[in-house]
Amino acid sequence: MTDPFATGPAPPPPEEPDQPEQRGRPEQPAEPGGEALEDASPPTPPVLDLEPHQQLEPLAALQTELDERTRDLQRLQAEYVNYKRRVERDRDGVRDAATAGVLTAVLPVLDDVDRARQHGELTGGFKAVAESLERTVAALGLIRFGEPGEAFDPRIHEALMHDLSDDVEGPTARAILQPGYRVGDRVVRPARVSVVEPSAARPADQPSLDEPASAGRHVADAAGPAGGEDETGQ
Repeated sequence: MTDPFATGPAPPPPEEPDQPEQRGRPEQPAEPGGEALEDASPPTPPVLDLEPHQQLEPLAALQTELDERTRDLQRLQAEYVNYKRRVERDRDGVRDAATAGVLTAVLPVLDDVDRARQHGELTGGFKAVAESLERTVAALGLIRFGEPGEAFDPRIHEALMHDLSDDVEGPTARAILQPGYRVGDRVVRPARVSVVEPSAARPADQPSLDEPASAGRHVADAAGPAGGEDETGQ
């Protein structure tokens, strides 16, 4: 019997039986047939033996569809640009019409200012107010037109008087009776003018306005038609 209180080296542990070293990957479980499962890998697509023209047909179809979609987008973009321009044009037209309506009501005041200036009555505080009003309407786009001697244009002139003269070569606004005004391309009021035309423009058979009318009419046969004596006299 070994003494438990005895000192000395402990006996070595019992050796375990050698086991084969596990290297590499673990073994796959065996199928019922006893064979290990192989690694799963994606199947390789089959290679189709196609002619060159058959290989290009799908690409041509995709290119055709792409061209159609591109044209659709270009058409939509053009329609949007046209719509935007039309809206901006309509907005400008509404604004110009509203401005022209307001300025039309101010034209009689501007005519009074012109008459006062022509008679030398535009002085003092009235002059300062009139000049301020003219600057304000000019800032809103009101443009005055009509000068003596310019060619008569029925689109912007209104003829109130007419005369003939050899000093002009065509219809001319000899005098501006009332100036015209416009806002942009919109004529708010045409210029009212006295028109003079060359005398050669009058037809030869048309009498002059300065010539007096004929006092009478010449009679071709004052005695009347000739007639025989009454054969039925008693």
